[in-house]
Amino acid sequence: MKALIQRVAEASVVVDQKIVGQIGQGLLVLLGVEHKDDEAIADKLLKKIINYRVFSDEEGKMNNSLVNTGGGLLLVSQFTLAADTNKGLRPSFSSAAEPQQAEGLYDYMLGQARECLPLVGAGVFAADMKVQLLNDGPVTFMLEV
Repeated sequence: MKALIQRVAEASVVVDQKIVGQIGQGLLVLLGVEHKDDEAIADKLLKKIINYRVFSDEEGKMNNSLVNTGGGLLLVSQFTLAADTNKGLRPSFSSAAEPQQAEGLYDYMLGQARECLPLVGAGVFAADMKVQLLNDGPVTFMLEV
């Protein structure tokens, strides 16, 4: 499971010209699910995401997490993160989870996140989404478990 996390001042997801998820300050998380992933891996990754210290403290150092700041989390499924780009000029998706498995784990992680945080927004699994963000920093990290 891979998560591309971006610290944002604000972010939103639009599907069919309607906002389906949005947050102010917090993290935009693009989530890629691989066929080897399960709920235990999702739990481990979510714990890392919500506790990852990417927000500045009073001295300007990255010492605070979503848990400390009360920021929002916007979770968006993105199967292309599971691509193998090592060979050739076309990505291979052989390590990506099948849609049914990926959607189940995405929904699971979303439910777990909503139990941990006060503000959680989401995209729509497998939809054509338009993601808008104002990256704060920019600060972007790839997390894998």
